[in-house]
Amino acid sequence: MQTLRDPRAMQAWAEAMRARGERIALVPTMGALHEGHVALIAEARRRAKRVVVSIFVNPIQFDRREDLERYPRTLEEDAARCAAAGVDAIYAPSPGVMYPEGFQTAVEVAALSTPLCGKVRPGHFRGVTTVVTKLLHAVRPHVAVFGEKDWQQLAVVRRMAADLDFGIEIVGVPTVREADGLALSSRNRRLAPAEREAARCVPRALDAAAAMVATGETRPAMIVGRVAMEIAACPRARLEYAEVRDPETLEEVEEVAAPALLGVAVWMGDVRLIDNRLLVPAEVEGESARAARGGCRAGVEPGGAAARSPGSGRALDGPPGSSGGQDR
Repeated sequence: MQTLRDPRAMQAWAEAMRARGERIALVPTMGALHEGHVALIAEARRRAKRVVVSIFVNPIQFDRREDLERYPRTLEEDAARCAAAGVDAIYAPSPGVMYPEGFQTAVEVAALSTPLCGKVRPGHFRGVTTVVTKLLHAVRPHVAVFGEKDWQQLAVVRRMAADLDFGIEIVGVPTVREADGLALSSRNRRLAPAEREAARCVPRALDAAAAMVATGETRPAMIVGRVAMEIAACPRARLEYAEVRDPETLEEVEEVAAPALLGVAVWMGDVRLIDNRLLVPAEVEGESARAARGGCRAGVEPGGAAARSPGSGRALDGPPGSSGGQDR
């Protein structure tokens, strides 16, 4: 495994692999790797001969300086985890290499960057799309793998790649969770023990909302109200937002008549946690189950198009979310 720190060296490595006809997959991260990132690496390995993990704590996507300064930096541990996972190269540039003196260019996706986290973190997604563009140009992958916990980030990057004709496949991987349901995140290591215990209210709130929809509730206000009630029951937690949106456009929905995205952001002390759940109406779930049973009788593999979320290519049998990516 090689560690490359300069974009020209990274590009030269990528060109050599491409010249040999080898497919490259990129897993963009900010380090502090965990089992969620390992799941991303495993998916990258399934899709390409060569896997590159980028490790870069991107200063221009942080809206609070103290958050940037406290973000964990564990390059030695990360390199060992990458080696164990079979990564071929780490791309770990410095901020000075990524943003040299005189740097003044940004990439921005307009509408998708506005709701949810975009409302409360001005400039965040502009920082994400700018750094992802630079990483893609340096690594020159055929495919890039992101986690679905950062659902909005994944939607923004997909839109950018399509709009700017990058010709790179953008893949989302479902969330990896702790045994108690908390989504894995690099930020979890900053939680004090009492905060970590309290953080269980986040998956509990998502579960409660999903159960409401599965039994017939379709009104977003009622769903969000239940989430707020679950979070409010935990004195250490503060709900920043809970919203029900279209999974692809991220526009607000008036009724959950089709699979809808429930996105939440919750503060535990000074640590901000995000998570989401795909809400599947009872009748859609029933149709998927009937289609699966019919497919089995007809010799067709269950979990086909009727049982997948719009545009994501994943089955509607569990919560979307992220394993890693540009972990926020």
